[in-house]
Parts: sequence; structure tokens; C-alpha cells
Amino acid sequence: MLTDPIADCLSRVRNASQAGHSEVKMTYSKMKESVLKILKEEGLIATVAVELEKSKKFLVVQLRYSENHQPMIHRLKRLSRPGQRVYKKTPTKLDARSGLGFQILSTSRGLMTDKQAMERKLGGELIAEVW
Repeated sequence: MLTDPIADCLSRVRNASQAGHSEVKMTYSKMKESVLKILKEEGLIATVAVELEKSKKFLVVQLRYSENHQPMIHRLKRLSRPGQRVYKKTPTKLDARSGLGFQILSTSRGLMTDKQAMERKLGGELIAEVW
């Protein structure tokens, strides 16, 4: 049993991209799917698919690499943990790598990037930082 399934999801994606794997498979949850869809929208992973195998759902993630076979994800860090939640008021500036990266926030309107939260004037729990 995992105490932090989001951290496990991020670690699997980070480790698979650093190892040069083409895809990674993990158990399904709506939160994981939402985080992975944000990574897809930002162009860091190729696809996110839900597979049904023996009446269990799995997420299959196709990873993306640059033309010289470098991973698109350079850093993927979990910010808020079950033992120490991290909250942020409405972002006023882009904090991740001085705007080169982005943060994923869980708001009252769902998961979104810090740029989207800034446009909508929403704050929430910081889930991860990506660049």
C-alpha cells in the first residue's frame, strides 16, 4: 500500500524518462490521470491512455524525447506531501525556474498549472514542480 500515490506516479515517469524507456505503466486514479494530462498539454509526454486488464484500470504513458534523445522532462518534483501540505495563494509570478518551468496546483476548479491559476486568480495546494 502506497502512502503517496502521486509521488509514486511522478517518480515512475521521471525514472522511466531518465532510463530512456518509451512507456511506463501504473495503476489508475483520477488524480494521476489529471496530473499526466497536464504534462501532456504542456508537451512533456506524448500520450496518456487508460487500459483495462483483468478488471483493473492502468495508465499507460508514452514518453517524449528531443531530437538528440534527451528526455523532455528535466526535473519533476513533488512539493506537497501527506505529512506536509504546501498551499499557495493566487500566484502573482511564475516561480518554477523563473518562468521556464511550471507548477501544478490543485484548486477548487481542478488541477491546473500556475499560469492558468494566475489567470483565473485561484490558489490551492501545490502538487508538483516541472521543468
